[in-house]
Amino acid sequence: MLRRHPQICMPDVKESWFFSPELRSPFRKPGTGTLPDTVEEYLSLFDGARPEQRVGEATPSYLTSRTAASSIADLQPDARIIAILREPASFLRSFHLQCVQNHTENETDLRRAIALEPTRREGKNIPRYSPWPQELLYSDHVRYVEQLRRYHDVFPSERVLVLVYEDFRRDNEATVRQVLRFLEVDDTYPLEVMKANPTVRVRSQRLNELVRSVYLGRGPAARAVKVAVKGLTTRRVRRGALRATRSRVIYGSPRPPDEDLMLELRRRFKGEVVALSEYLDRDLVTLWGYDSIS
Repeated sequence: MLRRHPQICMPDVKESWFFSPELRSPFRKPGTGTLPDTVEEYLSLFDGARPEQRVGEATPSYLTSRTAASSIADLQPDARIIAILREPASFLRSFHLQCVQNHTENETDLRRAIALEPTRREGKNIPRYSPWPQELLYSDHVRYVEQLRRYHDVFPSERVLVLVYEDFRRDNEATVRQVLRFLEVDDTYPLEVMKANPTVRVRSQRLNELVRSVYLGRGPAARAVKVAVKGLTTRRVRRGALRATRSRVIYGSPRPPDEDLMLELRRRFKGEVVALSEYLDRDLVTLWGYDSIS
């Protein structure tokens, strides 16, 4: 939605990961792919910006990273930071489903995935294609106060905007206009409310991996199939077929959450929610329903 505003330039690469290199895949070779490795490559993401535009990018790992805040401040001390926080249990459920969808998680059951954290800290049970093994340490993502403090330590409070996801879902347009005012651009510009990245369930992890292998040409058999398909179809047809396969065959609506697990997670993270409420001076305990959790 920000990209559609004439006073804002957002690059085509949504997540550059530039300021969180410690979280990138240890198997990735510098200079490969679309992610920038040098300051020059990073700045080139904004080559299309006009002089009067604000430039920005969106990389969620900057919140988890222990070094991103200081690195951003070193390069651009006048940067404006926007963080969006979500109720912990709902966030972890959604994040886990996304990791499964993106092939970075091979354990489709959230309870079992969380139980794997101790061995994953030792570098074991890491999925083959996980570009960021640390992201599978789910509990580490819910350290909101610690994460925000890293930014408040290097940026004035008026340059850090903390949003609550539930506010965004309740009134999408009002939240976006709040962001526009924070960025000091025209907040009266017409907005098109959009829903992006809907949460889905992967029906078959094996089929999901097979389609991805063929699409990327991983392995001799997959490469042979990819070459044959490319020789018989146009790129547009292939992309349409891929979207149709995913939406109709591979993906489905998420199952209802495991309420026992959700309650366990909320009990586990109540202390964090209480601390965050005090830190932001906002009653998130009641907003997120933690007031009834003992």
